[in-house]
Amino acid sequence: MKTYWWAVALMFFCTLLTSSAQLLYKLGSKNLQLNLSLLQNYYLIAGLGLYVIGAGIFVLALRGGEVSVLYPIIATSYVWVTLLSIYFLMEQLNISKIFGVGAIILGIIIIGVGSRDAAPEVL
Repeated sequence: MKTYWWAVALMFFCTLLTSSAQLLYKLGSKNLQLNLSLLQNYYLIAGLGLYVIGAGIFVLALRGGEVSVLYPIIATSYVWVTLLSIYFLMEQLNISKIFGVGAIILGIIIIGVGSRDAAPEVL
């Protein structure tokens, strides 16, 4: 089975959506109360919505390629969350986070190259 470029693009978009959902969960957790006001926590509701949309996109992406090629892209979520939290939550970037993000990117590249050797080319 070939892996198509649109499936790779959808997988990256899926990770951006689910990473944004995690950011919304963090914002919603500031006012979290386990009662009926939970239904008025718009950050949590929006985060849940993004996760549902992300899951649908994930399934569509899997139709366009091999799991061994597409699934490692999910690891980019850690990169997105780091970048989004720095910008929106004013979290600090330190050397550990820089090395961690670099290791994740390097790992994705290594897995992708290894998958490409075993799988047909991406179209």
